[in-house]
Amino acid sequence: MRLLLISNSTNAGEAYLDHPKQHIKNFLGNTPRTALFIPYAGVTISFNDYENRVKERFNEIGHHIQSIHHFKDPVVAVKKAEVIIVGGGNTFYLLKSLQDHKLIKPVREKVLSGTPYIGWSAGANVACPTISTTNDMPIAQPASFNAFHIIPFQINPHYLDTNPDGHAGETREMRIEEFIKVNRNVFVVGLREGTMLLIENDTIQLIGARNVRIFKFGHHPVELKQGDDFKFLLT
Repeated sequence: MRLLLISNSTNAGEAYLDHPKQHIKNFLGNTPRTALFIPYAGVTISFNDYENRVKERFNEIGHHIQSIHHFKDPVVAVKKAEVIIVGGGNTFYLLKSLQDHKLIKPVREKVLSGTPYIGWSAGANVACPTISTTNDMPIAQPASFNAFHIIPFQINPHYLDTNPDGHAGETREMRIEEFIKVNRNVFVVGLREGTMLLIENDTIQLIGARNVRIFKFGHHPVELKQGDDFKFLLT
């Protein structure tokens, strides 16, 4: 399997998908490919507009996308896809839509058989066993929190170390500590802005200048950087 799981689409002050653009190009290679884009996480943007936004960036790096909402049969579209891309937005809405279209099993089987997968934010969340480490508000109710389960660990995209000034609520770390208290055998990766995980079969590496924070029940959180060994996350 080959996955590129990106924390965020846009860094502050940059154009949409600008920071991961070159890494996406490296991941897909130089031969032009047409990827199947799944825009279901978009709520306040139409699927056509979302497709055009992503298409513009992918065309810059010599690749093309076509959104799944144009296909009469989404399952067939997944089975024929060269590459699968899942964009960010609301994770609950995304998962419910994937379930409604009966895409959980087809996407999982397709990616595990070798089809490249790219996901950012919510699209990275749904590659995990569940969406339970998302930051999003549950605006829709999926049948369950179970996601693609392509990887065996959880990701918390957009991981923040502190709360905004003036906010006295729980920190992100406190929320994740609640999760691992209940889900004791699961690793959680706090994936900071501007970083991504490249997974190829049994190898995994961090891309980006910032560290990730690793959580597991019974252990102090650990900071890992680019070049460190992450293979334990895949066991």
